[in-house]
Amino acid sequence: MLGPPGAGKGTQAERISISYSVPHISTGDIFRENLRQGTALGLKAKEYMDRGELVPDALVIDIVKDRLENPDCRDGFILDGFPRTVAQADALKGMLSEMGIYIDHVLNIQVPQDVVVKRLTARRTCGSCGSIYHLLYDPPRVEGVCDDCGGELYRRDDDSEETVLARLEEYAGKTQPLIEYYSREGLLWDIDGSAEPDEVFEEIRATVAG
Repeated sequence: MLGPPGAGKGTQAERISISYSVPHISTGDIFRENLRQGTALGLKAKEYMDRGELVPDALVIDIVKDRLENPDCRDGFILDGFPRTVAQADALKGMLSEMGIYIDHVLNIQVPQDVVVKRLTARRTCGSCGSIYHLLYDPPRVEGVCDDCGGELYRRDDDSEETVLARLEEYAGKTQPLIEYYSREGLLWDIDGSAEPDEVFEEIRATVAG
């Protein structure tokens, strides 16, 4: 699944996972689990992370391959957060080919920038207990006040419009080549992510069924 921050990839991936009984595989979750369990792959990745370096593509591929070899992936899976570059896409294609697995669909959830900014800047966090709210989808009962502890809600620095715009610019720069890559492969399907979540999911279902 492709799409900018705030496009709703995680929400839709979870719905697909439940509807089709296939695992939702987030590379972030895989890394955290490997680190938590102290696996050999996790410890290798930690060496790079502790030095503030990016984990090499080859090691990321090994970690993804290790996850895809689990029995729950035999009937399919959803990749979320990987690949992020054309080099990673090539490596993924080679690895899957060795496993006799091929990608069926690449869903590119498209959302206008102004909608994404509106979504991402609407998050509020309680300064006392850390509870998180969303002014559009999960607002507090009283504006600016935490439902759980009565603490004051604030907007974190990484939810500011400037930070969100920077994240979107970085995403566009890194992902556009990937969009073109999968378009040439004939695998890319654009999904309108600006609609209501139920409508987005129905478009995804129709795309996958088609």
